[in-house]
Amino acid sequence: MKQRILLVDDEPNVLSALRRQLRDLFEVEIDTDPLNALANIDKKHPFAAVVSDFRMPKMNGIEFLKEVKELSPDTTRLMLTGYADLNNAIHAVNDGNVFRFLTKPCEKEDLRKHVVEGVRQFDLVTAKKVLMEKTLKGSIELLGEITSLVNPVAGEQVNRVRRYVRYLAEKKGVKDLWRYDIATMLSQFGTLILPPGTLDDIFNGKEITPEQLQMFEMHPVIAQSMIQKLPRLESIAEMIAYQLKGYDGSGTPRDNKKGDSIPLGGRILKIALDYDVALQKNKSPQKAFMSLEKNIEVYDPELIYYLEGMLGNEARYETKMVALADLNPGMILHQDIISDQGAMLLRKSLELDKDKIDRIHLFAKQVGVPEKLEVLVPG
Repeated sequence: MKQRILLVDDEPNVLSALRRQLRDLFEVEIDTDPLNALANIDKKHPFAAVVSDFRMPKMNGIEFLKEVKELSPDTTRLMLTGYADLNNAIHAVNDGNVFRFLTKPCEKEDLRKHVVEGVRQFDLVTAKKVLMEKTLKGSIELLGEITSLVNPVAGEQVNRVRRYVRYLAEKKGVKDLWRYDIATMLSQFGTLILPPGTLDDIFNGKEITPEQLQMFEMHPVIAQSMIQKLPRLESIAEMIAYQLKGYDGSGTPRDNKKGDSIPLGGRILKIALDYDVALQKNKSPQKAFMSLEKNIEVYDPELIYYLEGMLGNEARYETKMVALADLNPGMILHQDIISDQGAMLLRKSLELDKDKIDRIHLFAKQVGVPEKLEVLVPG
């Protein structure tokens, strides 16, 4: 499949000539209007390369390529002009991050060579990006699975809390929801340091020893110190570090931050995790919420308001036995999935998506699972 490139020049004859020289190598689109060309850039399906003239009405090539960079940062940008001088070249490279600066008239073989190199640069950048994303995704999933295997109680809590965090983050107008989801998935990684049974005691309302409490208060910072070493996760690690911090400044870490100076992710994790612990003790969403109200000063007031609204949504879930063929994204496992040989495959409280449903069907073929599963179905 040929890569897509875009040629922009206000002279139709020049565009036609350029297209003829490149159309055997690439899928070539042309435009005589830089503003129109910008409007037609698709972020989800970016051009591999854009070749722009320098002298154009409405917007010159440097301005145009700066906008291209904002809209499609991975697209390789090349400048083609008959007004070649050092200042234009410097501006093109510095302001438009131009990959190549070509002069008119440009020999056919030179043009083809430079555009091919530009497309190759796009391929390298996007391949590296995909590799990084897969590596990061794999690292996150590995850490999450380690947490679930070593500390199943923490793993189950993460599965429950993810939908609370997502709901609250959406209510706050968060755009990068993936950061908050990752923060939730990794929020309990530090609990691996806790003595066995500590989380069970906390969920059951039992009193824990001062030593256990001290170690529990340390777990977010320990997780932060490890997670921030992963690329692009520094801000997520900071969210995790503040999951025990009260809106009034109480809790850990013991610093001067309070109120809105606490990272939003930390504030959301604080209320979501506390609500989950209260729900495990009280078994009633209303009673759990009322227990949080007794210490309302430690929670973001806006988040308390949104949490109360969430209770109505949670109440609409119904418990049902569902055949494997009828599983749908959005359902929540209400039981552990155990293979016919007794191996733990997936833990309860996990929200199903297409990938997890596909895994369940694969497990059913390879190791056997119950024909029907108990799930929570949104009403």
